[in-house]
Amino acid sequence: MEAEFKSLEDKLNQLVNLCQQLRTENQQLRQDVASALNANRKLEDKIGGATARLEALLQQLPKETT
Repeated sequence: MEAEFKSLEDKLNQLVNLCQQLRTENQQLRQDVASALNANRKLEDKIGGATARLEALLQQLPKETT
């Protein structure tokens, strides 16, 4: 009976440790996702600005005559 309790205690400790590791990993992944989303927004803004500049340049080109 004592051995069974010891085994159960060991398994419970492993479960608690695993749970803590997963929480830490999850927190890091959430931070990584937030950082990636922020970088994505910045890139979208840059693309939008570049698109606007290109469209403005295209408007300045002379029209084709056929």
